[in-house]
Amino acid sequence: MEEKHIVAIDLGTSKFALTVAKVEGEDIQIIYYREIPSRGIRYSYVLNPSHVAEALKPAVAAAEKELGIKITQAVVGMPRYSVRQETNQGSIKLNPDECITADDINYLKDQAQQEYPLEDPEKEVLFGAVAQSFSTSEDFQLIEQDIIGMASDLIEGNFKIFIGEKRYLKNIDLVFNKIGIAISGKYFTPDTTAKAVLTPAEMESGAALVDFGAGVTSVSIYSGCIMRHYAAIPFGGNAITKDINNECKIFSETLSENIKLAHGICMPERLQNMNEKILRINIGTTAKYKDLPVKYLSEVITCRVQEIMEAIMYEIQKSGFADRLKSGIVLTGGGANLANCGNFIADLSGYSVRTGYPRPLFSGGGCIGVHEAEAATSIGMILAAVHDDCEDCTVQDAFAQTGTSVTVEPSVPGEDTGADGGVQEGGSPQTGTLFPEEETNVQEDTSRKKAGKTQEKKPERKKVTWKDKIQKAVDKFTGTLYDMNKEMNDEGI
Repeated sequence: MEEKHIVAIDLGTSKFALTVAKVEGEDIQIIYYREIPSRGIRYSYVLNPSHVAEALKPAVAAAEKELGIKITQAVVGMPRYSVRQETNQGSIKLNPDECITADDINYLKDQAQQEYPLEDPEKEVLFGAVAQSFSTSEDFQLIEQDIIGMASDLIEGNFKIFIGEKRYLKNIDLVFNKIGIAISGKYFTPDTTAKAVLTPAEMESGAALVDFGAGVTSVSIYSGCIMRHYAAIPFGGNAITKDINNECKIFSETLSENIKLAHGICMPERLQNMNEKILRINIGTTAKYKDLPVKYLSEVITCRVQEIMEAIMYEIQKSGFADRLKSGIVLTGGGANLANCGNFIADLSGYSVRTGYPRPLFSGGGCIGVHEAEAATSIGMILAAVHDDCEDCTVQDAFAQTGTSVTVEPSVPGEDTGADGGVQEGGSPQTGTLFPEEETNVQEDTSRKKAGKTQEKKPERKKVTWKDKIQKAVDKFTGTLYDMNKEMNDEGI
């Protein structure tokens, strides 16, 4: 059975996480996971591509050295903030003598995305679509699993369309151009993270996944195994750190972050034996020390968490599914590590609350942190890439020893970037949908006939060398191989 590696890079507001998985059939083993402080990210989107590339490049080099590989491709997440959702419908006519297939559903989904009228195609791009329900000529309110296999001359679909900023995706392309890595897929992480954290029973009975990140807190609401609503607010763990820095007069955000991680607790009334504890902090000024009561620290943290969760509760009520969340709230992300945070949210919302860790769908080996809540985004992208049969993202170290560098063509605004998952003019990322799958041929005639399909004989398999793999990766990303620096100068980037 062929073995391959999949690489995922999570561009978080406070940290970058680089994950490498070894995949052999259904066996997924995480062999590398590292987090480093981030630069150039604001509210989950790339603000400064140069700063991001400078921070990310050494992390990639360290992973390559430790594993003895050359990373050629990676999957990456799309921004979680500044995403709006709309609704759209689509319909196609079919041969009533044949059963509805998954290809028909994918075709209908592509149609719903392509025909949605963007308000400003120069600035906006479709992140993807989620099917809410389907109908045939005779039946209504069907889910995807039910309609596949039925027979009908017509299917209609209702979809949630997720729309984001085009420039944010182009900034991601610039980052990976600078570090010489192709993008094999862009994922809308609220969906992939949910599938890595929520159990099938929770997604069926109704649950709200709250991803408490550093710069953004988002909520994805599931019911009937379908994502019904999504929203995000521009507040997270960084806001708590700034509150500690300002209210407690620490004068250092790094020190404030360390205090939050080591002593951050919600609900000061439940501190018990820590209620009278005093933290003596060396703040590095002429005063030398500052005394900070743990109770006051807890009050500062609790006030901000309450504000964030009240905004999330507003979005849950707005979704119309507040009364259907039988499995309550699942809290994931770095903010889930705050002591008593889950209990505080349970008291505030009235829902049952649990901390969401990546489900045991993989083996972690000796990778520290890979089973924690803050790794859920990275694991979600790995699992999605495995499901989509992502190509091998690496080659063996023999390539690295040649001293040859991989250069890729930078994206040009308004130009089709092809299969790297970049933005196409007036369309959506090819691999940036909520459920990336093999591309289906979209025909102009919606009453296409499916008769006469034949399966071509597969050619004899050719032995693939590491040179073939790297050439294929580069060709897939840009269609050519040449000096990136020269091209970027020509384009004025």
